[in-house]
Amino acid sequence: MFLSIIVLSFSTVSNVDFITVYLTVKYGPPDYGNMKFLLITDLHQHKSAMDWINAEIEEHKVDFVLHLGDVTEMGTSDDAVEILKMIKAKVYVIPGNCDPLDMPGKIGDVAVDMHGKKVTIDGHDIVGFGGSNKSPFGSPFELEEDVIYNGLKAVASEKMILMTHAPSYGILDEIPSGIHVGCPAIKKIVDEYHPILAMSGHIHEAIGCKNIDGTTFVNPGPAKDGYSAVITIDGDKVDVKMLHHVGI
Repeated sequence: MFLSIIVLSFSTVSNVDFITVYLTVKYGPPDYGNMKFLLITDLHQHKSAMDWINAEIEEHKVDFVLHLGDVTEMGTSDDAVEILKMIKAKVYVIPGNCDPLDMPGKIGDVAVDMHGKKVTIDGHDIVGFGGSNKSPFGSPFELEEDVIYNGLKAVASEKMILMTHAPSYGILDEIPSGIHVGCPAIKKIVDEYHPILAMSGHIHEAIGCKNIDGTTFVNPGPAKDGYSAVITIDGDKVDVKMLHHVGI
């Protein structure tokens, strides 16, 4: 809500002074700023990708980097710290299913942990939750659906920017066999809070960008194979540029 007060006139009646005041009350969303960031995911400890990642940061003049997890390949938190500090920009990061459970608490000196967190940048709420729903592989950072749902609901907000490692069920979550393996809990949060942007990785083959019911969904593809995206947000408008460095 925004309130403005405008004095229209000043008058005196029977030795009593009167000020006529006009109030304007405007209801609506807050004014959003602009931002540009590099989106990466599924690096899987491929340090050789840092050359092109840092080149993209410089070329596109991004404000920061969002990393959607799998920084390591079943590695340690020390491995994650070593990799993240190589990125030459401010990094907001969530763990992937292949990252260690203690990673969120160990990276604070080199990156901003976004697991179960919310930050507000230029009027936009950026909400993060890492790990993945359960799989047959038993990787380190797999969580039950209710843990994911409750963890996200605690920090979610209407029209947020959502960063998760796992995708929403049914959206950019199809593996080569044709089976959808996304997370129902994340899809439920999307349906309830209508993010303007929902970003995920995890399913390496499900690279893409699509708009569904006002939400832009993006899986930039695995950074270990040279994939990334540059995303520009202008108010509530989202522009996505998908990138691929061949020969990585």
